[in-house]
Amino acid sequence: MIVKATDEYFALLNRAVAREMEVSAQYMLQHTKMEKLKRKVIKENYLLESTTYDEFGKLLKDFAIEEMKHLAQILERIYLLGGEATTKPDKVVIGNSMREFAELDYKAEEEALELYRQLIEAAKNIGDRETWVLFTKIYSDEEVHLLKFQDYLEMESEPDLGETPDSEWRSIFGEEYIALLNKALASEISAIVQYTTQHEKAEGLERMRRKKIALEVVTGKNKASVVSGVLKETFLQEMEHMEKISERIYEIDRESIATVEPLPEIGNSVEDFIKLDRDAENYAIVLYRKVIAEATKLGDIKTKKLFEDIIQEEEEHYWGFDDFLP
Repeated sequence: MIVKATDEYFALLNRAVAREMEVSAQYMLQHTKMEKLKRKVIKENYLLESTTYDEFGKLLKDFAIEEMKHLAQILERIYLLGGEATTKPDKVVIGNSMREFAELDYKAEEEALELYRQLIEAAKNIGDRETWVLFTKIYSDEEVHLLKFQDYLEMESEPDLGETPDSEWRSIFGEEYIALLNKALASEISAIVQYTTQHEKAEGLERMRRKKIALEVVTGKNKASVVSGVLKETFLQEMEHMEKISERIYEIDRESIATVEPLPEIGNSVEDFIKLDRDAENYAIVLYRKVIAEATKLGDIKTKKLFEDIIQEEEEHYWGFDDFLP
């Protein structure tokens, strides 16, 4: 055993996991919503090639990716210490303006710094040097995020964006249709959490299992390490899907809702991962066929094309997982 981690210690680590899941989704969805906000700021768009909205949007995407890296590192540490990670993020709140994004994100980073100070102290107290080093580095990253959000809090107030008047072509996007698109978005968030967590757990399984057969010894790989690599590639694609679906919802001037549905299932072995992930892909394919059917009925060609492209990749994921089944 590396260190004797208590239930209270794992609870602190899992609070960090829930927070990193939350802010990664929050920043990414704010990034995709930025285009919707930018369209309403006509004067700034006319005068400048790159607006404040462009710059802040890019920053949010960069921070979302950085938070996902933090999440992966914390998950890896939890599994290395023999714990189990949560799959429930803290509540995501997106906001309706650039200033509101900055206020929400500044508060999230303040809360993170307070939590990570507790974790750094707890790691020091039980002699967990590696976790201490990890959170010292993450703490430094979060300080940078907080100070950057503070810059946006201190800028002049942005224009009153108001509401976009509805029009005949946009009236086809009713509540049930948007709910279906948000259900697809929830599916992608669920898959990201599931595959990221399994990737890190598979890495731990790979380290713990001795390579027994000649091919494993020669290649330095086993089934756990191969599956871990597949999961990493897959959740990166799911991140792209999440971004594209959210962008489309905002493009038609509706609102994304960040939920995790169905709840991610992790499993305890590589075989569990494969079966659960095959089921997750099956769920997505069936759901996305419904989206395509509804988009076809409404004449929403752009959404139809988007989901046709996504479903091709989901089928590749499905067959990729299916190949590992006995």
